[in-house]
Amino acid sequence: MSCSCLVLQEVEDGEEAKSKTRVSSSSCSFSSLYSGSRRCRSENMFPIYAMGNWKLNSIARTILDSDGDPIWDSVRAEAKSEAEREPILSSFLYASVLSHDCLERALGFVLANRLQNPTLLATQLMDIFDDVMIKDRGIGRSIRLDAQAFKDRDPACASYSWALLYLKGYHSLQSYRIAHALWNQGRKVLALALQSRISEVFAVDIHPAARIGDGILLDHGTGLVIGETAVVGNCVSLMQGVTLGGTGKQIGDRHPKICQGALIGAGATILGNIVVGDGAMIAAGSLVLKDVPPHSMAAGNPARVVGYLEDEDPSLTMKHDARKDYFEHVAVSSTDGRANGTFHCKKES
Repeated sequence: MSCSCLVLQEVEDGEEAKSKTRVSSSSCSFSSLYSGSRRCRSENMFPIYAMGNWKLNSIARTILDSDGDPIWDSVRAEAKSEAEREPILSSFLYASVLSHDCLERALGFVLANRLQNPTLLATQLMDIFDDVMIKDRGIGRSIRLDAQAFKDRDPACASYSWALLYLKGYHSLQSYRIAHALWNQGRKVLALALQSRISEVFAVDIHPAARIGDGILLDHGTGLVIGETAVVGNCVSLMQGVTLGGTGKQIGDRHPKICQGALIGAGATILGNIVVGDGAMIAAGSLVLKDVPPHSMAAGNPARVVGYLEDEDPSLTMKHDARKDYFEHVAVSSTDGRANGTFHCKKES
């Protein structure tokens, strides 16, 4: 099976066809981040983020070279409005948003104050976070596309400032991105210390070596576990309690690969170096031990394919229910079984 998951590197013009990520012992071939014509079709994105065909270099250049920052502008406007409506929060909103000159520094302040403890002071963490986010061009893009994903796909997130200030799924995801950057810089002990603190505070455990694309929604986030060699593509939505884990004690590439546009339901467990294809949906509570084809729906314990999805990527529609025609098929099969005297009382997965 092949899918269009991510490559976490920038490529110059003309090099995209040459750029590949080698994932050992995996049947999934990964192409460039946001490569090809597939894109988040139903995202109500600002035009600045919807230009081109989702090539990594073009979208990064558009965001970083733009004179404006519409998401940051919206966050500031929302914070001003909320401070007027709730004066008791005016000091909090000023310290968290209005006193900063960019989204990166505001986010660094919020995360540092969430993650601080007696031995990891907020001022120390702010210095580390600011240094990483200001210097890492990719994080600047990712934090904005993730904020867009939260606002578009989570009906409980009414504004960008809500994601920045209050949603721990967003906080844990951006904290992971900082830890991942530190890991790639060779500062592995600091990255692991940050991972441990993220797990304590947010109940989300993402290994800093895991690779996660842009436009990600961690809805609620509680109980989420993502292992060291896991790969999560772009525009993926993961609900609470999801595990992307390994099996056994082997080292090397041993965790799942979740391709672009997939939706992973609450409490789903996906184990081993397997591939969940583009636009696939894993039903809540499923145990997945084998590859899942693109645009299919898998459910059960162990999971099996129970239908195929013809509409938009489920990560964007956030529809967790099975297709109507699948249930009609089950109903017809059950009726035929009764008529032939072969019906057994067995719950469909």
